[in-house]
Amino acid sequence: MEYTLSNKVKLTTVILIVVGVISLGIGIFTNQEHTDQRLWANLLVNGYFFFTISLAAVFFLSLQYVAEMAWGVTTQRIFQAIMTFMPIGALMLLVVLIASSLHMTHLYHWMVVGITDPASPEYDQVITGKSAYLNLPFFWIRAILFLGVWLFFANWFRKKSLKEDQLDLSQISDGVSPIYRKSIVMGILFIVFFAYSSTASAWDWMMSLDVHWFSTLFGWYAFSGMWISCMIVAVVLVLYLKSKDLLKDVNSSHIHDLVKWMFAISMLWSYLWFAQFMLIWYANVPEETTYYVTRLENYKLLYLGTFFINFLLPFFVLMARDAKRNVVFILPVALILFFTHFIDVLVMVLPATMHEHGQLGFMEIGMFLTFLGIFIFTVLKSLSKAPLAVKNHPMYDESVHLHI
Repeated sequence: MEYTLSNKVKLTTVILIVVGVISLGIGIFTNQEHTDQRLWANLLVNGYFFFTISLAAVFFLSLQYVAEMAWGVTTQRIFQAIMTFMPIGALMLLVVLIASSLHMTHLYHWMVVGITDPASPEYDQVITGKSAYLNLPFFWIRAILFLGVWLFFANWFRKKSLKEDQLDLSQISDGVSPIYRKSIVMGILFIVFFAYSSTASAWDWMMSLDVHWFSTLFGWYAFSGMWISCMIVAVVLVLYLKSKDLLKDVNSSHIHDLVKWMFAISMLWSYLWFAQFMLIWYANVPEETTYYVTRLENYKLLYLGTFFINFLLPFFVLMARDAKRNVVFILPVALILFFTHFIDVLVMVLPATMHEHGQLGFMEIGMFLTFLGIFIFTVLKSLSKAPLAVKNHPMYDESVHLHI
């Protein structure tokens, strides 16, 4: 049971990329004001959005091993394929971070030369108070450590899973391969590291854009956003492969479970969005409310629309059991939620970097379509390089017979 990357799919991804590049070009040449800053901001948005989808796939795969989750075994190759975009996403993030550090762009205000020097006209006392954490050497140590460890784990899980397929019965004791046992240990190690690194990276790459602002919930909020986006991609891929008469061992119960995760994490994201907003707005501390004032004054429709769509759409459409098994309900909701979570990251970045000059225009749509085309091609190419069913996993038979 293998997937073949067809010429039709290749053509579709090429069209997406070409349309994206054309739209991006229109955005560049029709908006001369703040074009450079806007271009870098969009590169950060898309690099972060698609990279963290791949990162969340490593997390969910690790979670399956640690919890010895049987039902998800038949879809493990899906998450392994999503993981393969990580190197490209990491490269895009590094380009933005390097450019910011070299002052080729000014996305991160705390990187401005002289910002912590009392004798400089750029001196900022608030940023100086945070300089023990927000300084370039320590920032880059964290960035290299996080990206390096994440890429190592993603490569390890993928490589070992493919190696497990090649084991013969003499290498498996009591139905459990040594690779599976090691995968549980590696899953534990990854989740422990991920618990801190996913939060700290959100502080570094997203929250520090609004350097005067802070929120103790922001790390959780960013984590829930990347997780729901990953589950949406997994659901859409499963539905696509099922439409091609592949994934024969995946039944309606597996799809039901995946959509339940999509539904549940969507509710988690909505809760964290509202909890962060409500607590800060109610406290009415100027240093905290400034984050929301900027977004409600200049990006109100995008900001509030993202929340209401993400909460109300799955709540009313996917609540019923039958709806979680029906592609007519699942697919439209999944695609709409995917785009709203892209908008969520966009609204994290543009108000902080473009202030009132940001917008959802040709440049934003063009960059998104370009990255989306590359992402789809990378993931589907990875799917075509290995069997869709994992072999020698001790819980595969249990997963095949899942019925709820």
